[in-house]
This record gives sequence, C-alpha cells and structure tokens, in this order.
Amino acid sequence: MKKEDLRIVFMGTPEFAVGTLKKLVEGGYNVVAVVTQPDKPVGRHQDTLQPSQVKQYALSVGLPVLQPVKMKDPDFVELLRSFQADLQVVVAFRMLPEVVWAMPRFGTFNVHAALLPQYRGAAPINWAVINGETQTGVTTFFLDHDIDTGRIIMQKPFEIKDDYNVENVYDGLMGLGAEIALETIDRILKGDGKVESLPQEEMIPVGTELHPAPKIFKETCEIDWNQEAKKVYDFIRGLSPYPGAWTTLVSPEGKETVLKVYASSKAVGTTEEQAGLLLTEKNRLMVATGNGLLNLEEVQLAGKKRMKAIDFLNGFRDLTGYCVR
Repeated sequence: MKKEDLRIVFMGTPEFAVGTLKKLVEGGYNVVAVVTQPDKPVGRHQDTLQPSQVKQYALSVGLPVLQPVKMKDPDFVELLRSFQADLQVVVAFRMLPEVVWAMPRFGTFNVHAALLPQYRGAAPINWAVINGETQTGVTTFFLDHDIDTGRIIMQKPFEIKDDYNVENVYDGLMGLGAEIALETIDRILKGDGKVESLPQEEMIPVGTELHPAPKIFKETCEIDWNQEAKKVYDFIRGLSPYPGAWTTLVSPEGKETVLKVYASSKAVGTTEEQAGLLLTEKNRLMVATGNGLLNLEEVQLAGKKRMKAIDFLNGFRDLTGYCVR
C-alpha cells in the first residue's frame, strides 16, 4: 500500500501535536480528518472561544475538523466512522474509548513523550526533569484499554542535559515525535497493516522501579526547601516555564507573598542556615536548602512581571530576615 492510499485520522490538541500533523501533511500522507478538543473559553468573562493549535493548523490546510465534547457520543462515532480511516494517529490527546481506538482496521497508535513503560501519564516531560533523569525519549504504541500500557512499536531516546528545563525537552521531543510517527506509519505500510510490537511487560527489567507521570496541579508545584539543593534545582527546571514552581515569601513582619521561581543554579559551598532562609551576596540571591545553597536566577512576585534576580534585589532595600517556605 502507498502512503497516498492509507486513510489517516489524526487526533491531538496542543502545539506538541502540530509538529506531527504538519509533517504528515507536508510528507504527502493522506490525512482525511482531524479530531481535537472543543474551543476553550478565554478572557476575563470567558466569552471568547479559543481554538486549539491543532485546529488552527488543520483549518489552514483545509482538513475537516471534528470537536466532540464526549468521545462516546453516537453522532460523533458515526461521523468518525464515515471517514473510513485505516489508521488513527494520536498525539497529546485525551483517553479514547474502545469504540474509537478499535475502529480502524490497522488500529490506533499514540506518540508518547517518554520511554515507556516509564512515565505513563499526563505530564511525562515535567516528571522526567523533576526526577533528574538524564535521558527520556518518545514512544509509539498501540492503544488498548488502559492508559499508556499498549504494545510498543518504536522508541527514540533524547538526552536531558543538566541545564535543560521543560521547554528545552518539549521542543526536542516535539521534533522527535514527528519523526517517530512517520517512521511508525512507514513500518505499518511496509507490512500492509502488520507491524512488530512488544508488550510493555517484557521491557521491564526485574527490580526496576516504574516512575508515574500524573497530572500536575498547583499544589504539586510548591517547593520544599528542606530537600537537597540538586532536588530543588531539578524541581524548578521541571516546572519551567509552565506551570512554574512556587514558594511563599515571608517578611520579618510575617507578611506573605507568592513567589514563582523559573530558574536557579547551583551555588558553591554549604551552609548551616535553616532551609528557606534568603541570603544575598554580591548581587546574588540565594536560598538555603536541606544541604546547601541554591542561586535564584529568575523569579516572579505575585502581580509582577517575571524578572532576573538582580532586578528583584534592586526592588528591596534589605532582605534581612526574609525567608521562603
């Protein structure tokens, strides 16, 4: 079968998915429809509807767009079936019911931003950086009944350098995800719908701990300064630039303000100071952690713009007695 004859339905919502959809279109693959989330209300009064980035791109190249509220809705299922897809490709989308993922004759595969079976879940990039991993990657796998547990088709590794934050890894995996999606489709085409895949259980060495990647909430992002400096450093870059790690800045009088921390660096030396105490030295803003000091490089006070630490320091006459907790 030629790629022009393989009918593909693409499913995705954010920018991360656009890279793959664009590669499919520009590569001459036969994308017959796109499924994405309904337009999202935005603005102060939530009276403006913002289309997803996948929808914006799909419409710009003339592709039909489906936006179901519920994936099991009979009208949506019937409409989806009318496109007679041979294969469905999913990138950064919601969990699908069996009536949807089992519909195409060649199945449905997902591009996941981690090396499965590690980091199953909604936020694999964030958690890989938070946990100080030096390597992650992308995986294609066939969907089944449970989330991120299907048979693995292909994987590609990606190095996480020590100074990378989520944005760096996100950008790298977006391009790598597009590559692996096309290579996976080509394998399926070469096998006329049949492709070798491996159960995830066979890829877990005995004694290996599996790290989950659950959805991140506001409370997830609060910094624990009692941890060692390296863990706090990884935590901050694992949430930067979005949603952003945060802490509570406390004045000597007890006044509290939320402070987001977007970047930090490792300071030389140790300290006997209590974790969370703010220290300044030669235009450096430092925080005592559980086992040493950490330089704060970029921060944001509630209601203010994101700024360099030097600009933050210039806004305070004296930080003596201030702490974060």
